[in-house]
Amino acid sequence: MTTVILIPARYASTRFPGKPLAMLGNQPIIQHVWQRATTTGVDTYVATDDPRIAQAVEDFGGKAIITSADHRSGTDRIAEALQKIDGEIDVVVNVQGDEPFIQPQQITLLTDQFQQPDVDIATLSVRCTTVEEIADQNVVKVVTGKSNNALYFSRSPIPFMRGVPKEQWPKLYPFQKHLGIYAYRANVLTAITQLPQAPLEKAESLEQLRWLQAGYRIRVVETQHTTIGIDTPEDLAMAEQLLKQQAG
Repeated sequence: MTTVILIPARYASTRFPGKPLAMLGNQPIIQHVWQRATTTGVDTYVATDDPRIAQAVEDFGGKAIITSADHRSGTDRIAEALQKIDGEIDVVVNVQGDEPFIQPQQITLLTDQFQQPDVDIATLSVRCTTVEEIADQNVVKVVTGKSNNALYFSRSPIPFMRGVPKEQWPKLYPFQKHLGIYAYRANVLTAITQLPQAPLEKAESLEQLRWLQAGYRIRVVETQHTTIGIDTPEDLAMAEQLLKQQAG
């Protein structure tokens, strides 16, 4: 089974322009992500629409693929990048370009799922530990069925625990926070980017609901490690503190 890791990275972020090239410690954010991804031994590329990011990637020894600037999502960007890679690819891993603390074992955990023929897409979740996290609309929750396939993703608390005080929720049910890293069979990645937006996706502003509503099976694997995305300069400042803690 041939696997490739694609890291979508764009320069024109609304909340943090130039984010992939912002320095975290003595390296740009995108280099941290690339280094952790390549630790898996899987062939890794950065998919970007900006020559400044591509040049930075090549300068630190990485591989970049230039894509269109018109993509609405990272999923669309990596689907284009996939078409530019020579050879037959079976599985594609989408590692966000603003996740410098992604664990290599999390990537391996996802790719291992494709040994099972019924898996179309795989993603990760981690246990919610506080009421605030469960209630936060920026934290996407996921519920799964018997085979650990996703039943639904939501910004709302799911399930709603009727008649139970909210402060008891984390103790009485294993609420799961969705982590935005995916792996797809290559043919599934190509197919889902051709789908029109679905009503559930529009309602929750979650693209994975488009895939779920279309009938694709999303295997959810629980991990013990949460990831920390960098969306704003304030997030970068917190990431700097975490990096210092990890260093020593």
